[in-house]
Amino acid sequence: MYNLTKLIIEKPANMVFEAFADPAHIKNFWFTSSARWEQGTTVTLRYDEYDAQTDIEILEVETDKKIVFRWGGAGEAGNIVTISLNEMDSSRTIIEVHEEGFREDDDELMNILLDNKGGWVYMLTCLKGYLEFGINKLRAAIVH
Repeated sequence: MYNLTKLIIEKPANMVFEAFADPAHIKNFWFTSSARWEQGTTVTLRYDEYDAQTDIEILEVETDKKIVFRWGGAGEAGNIVTISLNEMDSSRTIIEVHEEGFREDDDELMNILLDNKGGWVYMLTCLKGYLEFGINKLRAAIVH
């Protein structure tokens, strides 16, 4: 079972890629990152506003095109997230976030998928605000 979320970002693919890969950028729209996102590394992501932290394993990187990582568990456990960048032209990129690994037999599957989709839509909205308009205050706007 998987979830797919897409959004157009009015920036070239290399800028969108660097927004994730570079710790100086990702903190402006999502998590604080302990290191650059490179294949084979484990990166600690921290969301200080919500006192949340997780480690991700970067499984694959294709510069300006794709980042694949595992989170939510160690080793073979956890979900796999693929962030794909499809450059439409020199100023627009379709970003796709594909997360797989949800258990179809989970009684809470629909709630989990809806929560997951909401999280990716929120993150992509924050990314769009940051890259297109220089807004970095969206990332901590949700109140629990």
